Amino acid sequence: MAKKKKYYTVWAGHMPGVYDSWDACQRQIKSYAGAKYKSFKTSKEAEKALLDSYNSHIGNTTKKRNSSSLGNKGIIKTSMSVDAACSGNPGLMEYRGVHTDTKEEIFHQGPFKDGTNNIGEFLALVHALALLKKLQNNTIIYTDSKTAMAWVRNKKVKTTLAKNATNAVLFDMMERAVQWLKDNTYTNQIIKWDTKNWGEIPADFGRK
Repeated sequence: MAKKKKYYTVWAGHMPGVYDSWDACQRQIKSYAGAKYKSFKTSKEAEKALLDSYNSHIGNTTKKRNSSSLGNKGIIKTSMSVDAACSGNPGLMEYRGVHTDTKEEIFHQGPFKDGTNNIGEFLALVHALALLKKLQNNTIIYTDSKTAMAWVRNKKVKTTLAKNATNAVLFDMMERAVQWLKDNTYTNQIIKWDTKNWGEIPADFGRK
């Protein structure tokens, strides 16, 4: 009897995501310290799980403590948070999205050379919107960037960064992000993270 096909959700690995074979999953977790992954019977279950926390599928009392603390601050814990980090301006830039309640990474892109924090914040926000639309999930998204929110709202990037051979990939990504915003609608609410009262956003890279 042929083995039933499985799908693998990788929460923590070289590139988090959903994979349709054990070999593909293994490439993401091999030599990755603290890899987090789990198999599912269907691709739909695996994709849904990616937007849940790893602990909600494995079980961990820490999640409950963290979630309770967030809820007491008025934060919607079942949500996604995005952020970017840039070493220099311009400089090496990367961005990511995490589960707000557990800080577990959902996606991570970069580092990219000769970028800016504003560009990273914008790309992170559009990346989150596109991923959630693909999964038909209307989860709330937190960002601490008013600039990124404005660029998304206006469907236009207003950067003073000059395009060159080093950062051409970022300009291509921005063009595709803007086009996605023009071609798509979304129901996800984007909320400004209240850093003053809540501390650093969960997706923060901790380099301040």
